[in-house]
Amino acid sequence: MIFITAKFRVLPEHADRWPEVVEEFTRATRAEPGCLWFDWSRSIENPAEYVLVEAFRDDEAGAAHVDSAHFKAAQQTLPPHLAATPRIVNVTAPGDDWLLLGEMTVPDN
Repeated sequence: MIFITAKFRVLPEHADRWPEVVEEFTRATRAEPGCLWFDWSRSIENPAEYVLVEAFRDDEAGAAHVDSAHFKAAQQTLPPHLAATPRIVNVTAPGDDWLLLGEMTVPDN
């Protein structure tokens, strides 16, 4: 799978509205057949920073995402809300789901 984490520094005046700003983009991306997940989180330390954790089935699914109409629209509509260019980590990882964190195993009840 293609595993991507991106940090978005949002302009403070847009920070509380960010989930609304990305709602259509998020919905369309989650509907892509090759999207495994596409989840936003807000930083506890910096309320103007959001982290996007996303995964796509394979290189073809990742390419289809970047070539999609909703991605191209986001390239135009999102930057005016940002304080800086987003930072990204993009890796190929084995599997197609999250692995268990063995160091924090929770016993079965």
